[in-house]
Amino acid sequence: MKDGKTPDPNIIHPIAGYEKEIYVKPTIKNPNIVVGDFTYIADSDFESHVTHFYEWNGDKLIIGKFCQIAAGVEFVMNGANHQMNAVSTFPFYTLAGWDMAQPAPSDMPLKGDTVIGNDVWIGQNAVILPGVHIGDGAIIGANSVVGSDVEPYTIAVGNPAKFLRKRFDDELIELLLKFRWWDKSVEEINDLIPILTNSNLEKVEQELRTRI
Repeated sequence: MKDGKTPDPNIIHPIAGYEKEIYVKPTIKNPNIVVGDFTYIADSDFESHVTHFYEWNGDKLIIGKFCQIAAGVEFVMNGANHQMNAVSTFPFYTLAGWDMAQPAPSDMPLKGDTVIGNDVWIGQNAVILPGVHIGDGAIIGANSVVGSDVEPYTIAVGNPAKFLRKRFDDELIELLLKFRWWDKSVEEINDLIPILTNSNLEKVEQELRTRI
Protein backbone atom coordinates (compact mmCIF):
# COMPACT_ATOMS: atom_id res chain seq x y z
CA MET A 1 0.00 0.00 0.00
CA LYS A 2 1.09 3.59 -0.61
CA ASP A 3 3.51 4.89 2.07
CA GLY A 4 2.87 1.70 4.01
CA LYS A 5 -0.68 2.82 4.86
CA THR A 6 -3.85 0.83 4.31
CA PRO A 7 -6.88 2.82 3.10
CA ASP A 8 -9.25 3.27 6.04
CA PRO A 9 -12.94 4.13 5.42
CA ASN A 10 -13.38 5.08 9.06
CA ILE A 11 -11.07 8.07 9.11
CA ILE A 12 -12.65 11.45 8.52
CA HIS A 13 -9.84 13.30 6.73
CA PRO A 14 -8.27 11.14 4.00
CA ILE A 15 -5.95 13.94 2.85
CA ALA A 16 -3.46 14.89 5.54
CA GLY A 17 -3.69 18.56 6.52
CA TYR A 18 -6.77 19.22 4.37
CA GLU A 19 -10.13 19.50 6.11
CA LYS A 20 -12.36 20.40 3.14
CA GLU A 21 -12.64 16.81 1.97
CA ILE A 22 -14.00 14.10 4.23
CA TYR A 23 -15.04 10.48 4.12
CA VAL A 24 -18.75 10.76 4.86
CA LYS A 25 -19.56 7.48 6.62
CA PRO A 26 -17.70 8.14 9.93
CA THR A 27 -19.37 11.56 10.31
CA ILE A 28 -23.01 10.46 10.00
CA LYS A 29 -25.25 11.02 13.04
CA ASN A 30 -28.71 10.72 11.48
CA PRO A 31 -29.82 7.04 11.49
CA ASN A 32 -31.82 7.63 8.31
CA ILE A 33 -28.67 8.43 6.34
CA VAL A 34 -26.73 5.37 5.19
CA VAL A 35 -23.41 5.88 3.38
CA GLY A 36 -20.93 3.30 2.12
CA ASP A 37 -17.19 3.08 2.62
CA PHE A 38 -14.86 5.62 1.00
CA THR A 39 -17.59 7.93 -0.29
CA TYR A 40 -16.34 11.49 0.13
CA ILE A 41 -17.60 15.05 -0.14
CA ALA A 42 -15.63 18.20 -0.90
CA ASP A 43 -16.66 19.85 2.36
CA SER A 44 -16.23 19.38 6.11
CA ASP A 45 -19.91 18.76 6.99
CA PHE A 46 -21.96 16.32 4.92
CA GLU A 47 -25.26 16.49 6.79
CA SER A 48 -25.61 20.22 6.10
CA HIS A 49 -26.07 19.20 2.45
CA VAL A 50 -29.17 17.11 3.29
CA THR A 51 -32.15 19.45 3.59
CA HIS A 52 -35.83 19.19 4.56
CA PHE A 53 -35.15 15.93 6.32
CA TYR A 54 -37.97 15.44 8.85
CA GLU A 55 -38.50 12.33 10.95
CA TRP A 56 -42.25 12.19 10.37
CA ASN A 57 -41.77 11.42 6.67
CA GLY A 58 -39.75 8.28 7.37
CA ASP A 59 -37.62 8.60 4.24
CA LYS A 60 -33.97 7.64 3.99
CA LEU A 61 -30.93 8.83 2.08
CA ILE A 62 -28.89 5.82 0.97
CA ILE A 63 -25.53 6.32 -0.76
CA GLY A 64 -23.20 3.56 -1.92
CA LYS A 65 -19.45 3.13 -1.76
CA PHE A 66 -16.72 5.15 -3.49
CA CYS A 67 -19.03 8.03 -4.49
CA GLN A 68 -17.51 11.42 -5.20
CA ILE A 69 -19.66 14.35 -4.10
CA ALA A 70 -18.53 17.83 -5.11
CA ALA A 71 -18.91 21.06 -3.20
CA GLY A 72 -22.36 22.62 -3.06
CA VAL A 73 -24.32 19.44 -3.79
CA GLU A 74 -27.74 19.35 -2.08
CA PHE A 75 -29.90 16.33 -1.34
CA VAL A 76 -33.47 17.62 -0.99
CA MET A 77 -35.61 15.20 1.01
CA ASN A 78 -39.38 14.66 1.07
CA GLY A 79 -39.97 17.33 3.72
CA ALA A 80 -39.60 19.90 0.95
CA ASN A 81 -42.83 18.69 -0.66
CA HIS A 82 -46.12 20.46 0.12
CA GLN A 83 -49.68 19.19 -0.17
CA MET A 84 -50.73 19.76 -3.77
CA ASN A 85 -54.22 18.23 -3.90
CA ALA A 86 -55.85 21.05 -1.92
CA VAL A 87 -56.62 24.70 -2.63
CA SER A 88 -53.56 25.95 -0.71
CA THR A 89 -50.06 24.49 -0.59
CA PHE A 90 -49.24 26.40 2.63
CA PRO A 91 -47.93 23.98 5.32
CA PHE A 92 -50.00 25.25 8.28
CA TYR A 93 -49.34 22.06 10.27
CA THR A 94 -45.59 22.70 10.47
CA LEU A 95 -45.86 26.22 11.87
CA ALA A 96 -46.64 27.36 15.41
CA GLY A 97 -50.19 28.34 16.29
CA TRP A 98 -52.10 27.01 13.30
CA ASP A 99 -54.90 24.51 14.05
CA MET A 100 -54.09 21.86 11.47
CA ALA A 101 -53.11 18.21 11.91
CA GLN A 102 -50.42 16.69 9.73
CA PRO A 103 -51.90 15.59 6.38
CA ALA A 104 -52.31 11.89 5.73
CA PRO A 105 -49.37 10.40 3.79
CA SER A 106 -51.75 9.73 0.90
CA ASP A 107 -52.36 13.49 0.62
CA MET A 108 -48.65 14.29 0.32
CA PRO A 109 -46.52 13.87 -2.80
CA LEU A 110 -43.96 11.70 -0.98
CA LYS A 111 -41.41 10.10 -3.29
CA GLY A 112 -39.81 7.53 -0.99
CA ASP A 113 -36.12 6.98 -0.30
CA THR A 114 -33.35 8.69 -2.24
CA VAL A 115 -30.84 6.07 -3.37
CA ILE A 116 -27.42 6.72 -4.89
CA GLY A 117 -25.44 3.75 -6.21
CA ASN A 118 -21.72 3.04 -6.00
CA ASP A 119 -18.91 4.95 -7.76
CA VAL A 120 -21.26 7.81 -8.63
CA TRP A 121 -19.75 11.23 -9.36
CA ILE A 122 -22.04 14.16 -8.50
CA GLY A 123 -20.80 17.46 -9.90
CA GLN A 124 -20.59 20.79 -8.12
CA ASN A 125 -23.84 22.45 -7.02
CA ALA A 126 -26.03 19.64 -8.32
CA VAL A 127 -29.41 19.20 -6.61
CA ILE A 128 -30.84 15.72 -6.06
CA LEU A 129 -34.61 15.83 -5.53
CA PRO A 130 -36.62 13.46 -3.29
CA GLY A 131 -37.01 9.82 -4.22
CA VAL A 132 -34.47 9.83 -7.03
CA HIS A 133 -32.50 6.65 -7.75
CA ILE A 134 -29.09 7.09 -9.38
CA GLY A 135 -27.45 3.92 -10.67
CA ASP A 136 -23.91 2.65 -10.15
CA GLY A 137 -21.20 4.46 -12.07
CA ALA A 138 -23.40 7.36 -13.16
CA ILE A 139 -22.13 10.92 -13.55
CA ILE A 140 -24.27 13.96 -12.69
CA GLY A 141 -23.15 17.20 -14.31
CA ALA A 142 -22.41 20.37 -12.34
CA ASN A 143 -25.46 22.55 -11.55
CA SER A 144 -27.85 19.79 -12.63
CA VAL A 145 -31.24 19.32 -10.95
CA VAL A 146 -32.03 15.62 -10.82
CA GLY A 147 -35.75 14.91 -10.51
CA SER A 148 -35.98 11.49 -12.14
CA ASP A 149 -34.00 8.25 -12.03
CA VAL A 150 -30.61 7.95 -13.71
CA GLU A 151 -29.53 4.62 -15.19
CA PRO A 152 -26.18 3.00 -14.25
CA TYR A 153 -23.11 4.21 -16.12
CA THR A 154 -24.89 7.07 -17.83
CA ILE A 155 -24.26 10.81 -17.78
CA ALA A 156 -27.12 13.18 -16.89
CA VAL A 157 -26.87 16.97 -17.12
CA GLY A 158 -29.03 20.08 -17.01
CA ASN A 159 -32.11 21.48 -15.28
CA PRO A 160 -34.03 19.27 -15.31
CA ALA A 161 -31.25 16.72 -15.67
CA LYS A 162 -31.60 14.63 -18.80
CA PHE A 163 -29.78 11.64 -20.22
CA LEU A 164 -26.73 12.76 -22.22
CA ARG A 165 -25.07 9.48 -23.13
CA LYS A 166 -23.92 6.12 -21.85
CA ARG A 167 -20.38 6.07 -20.54
CA PHE A 168 -19.57 2.69 -22.12
CA ASP A 169 -21.09 0.14 -24.46
CA ASP A 170 -23.71 -2.25 -23.13
CA GLU A 171 -21.27 -5.16 -22.86
CA LEU A 172 -18.84 -3.29 -20.63
CA ILE A 173 -21.65 -1.87 -18.50
CA GLU A 174 -23.03 -5.37 -17.96
CA LEU A 175 -19.60 -6.65 -16.96
CA LEU A 176 -19.05 -3.81 -14.50
CA LEU A 177 -22.43 -4.35 -12.87
CA LYS A 178 -21.65 -8.04 -12.48
CA PHE A 179 -18.09 -7.46 -11.28
CA ARG A 180 -19.04 -4.93 -8.57
CA TRP A 181 -15.46 -3.95 -7.82
CA TRP A 182 -16.57 -1.72 -4.93
CA ASP A 183 -17.64 -4.77 -2.93
CA LYS A 184 -14.20 -6.36 -2.98
CA SER A 185 -11.62 -6.09 -0.23
CA VAL A 186 -9.30 -3.11 0.06
CA GLU A 187 -6.40 -5.33 -1.00
CA GLU A 188 -8.25 -6.60 -4.07
CA ILE A 189 -9.33 -3.11 -5.08
CA ASN A 190 -5.77 -1.86 -4.69
CA ASP A 191 -4.60 -4.58 -7.08
CA LEU A 192 -7.41 -3.67 -9.50
CA ILE A 193 -6.38 -0.01 -9.80
CA PRO A 194 -4.45 -0.59 -13.08
CA ILE A 195 -7.68 -1.96 -14.57
CA LEU A 196 -10.05 0.56 -13.02
CA THR A 197 -7.97 3.49 -14.27
CA ASN A 198 -7.09 2.14 -17.72
CA SER A 199 -8.46 4.16 -20.64
CA ASN A 200 -8.05 1.20 -23.03
CA LEU A 201 -11.61 -0.03 -22.62
CA GLU A 202 -11.14 -3.05 -24.85
CA LYS A 203 -8.37 -4.26 -22.58
CA VAL A 204 -10.49 -3.53 -19.51
CA GLU A 205 -13.34 -5.58 -20.95
CA GLN A 206 -10.99 -8.47 -21.65
CA GLU A 207 -9.59 -8.36 -18.13
CA LEU A 208 -13.04 -8.28 -16.56
CA ARG A 209 -14.17 -11.28 -18.57
CA THR A 210 -11.30 -13.33 -17.15
CA ARG A 211 -12.23 -12.35 -13.58
CA ILE A 212 -15.98 -12.97 -13.62
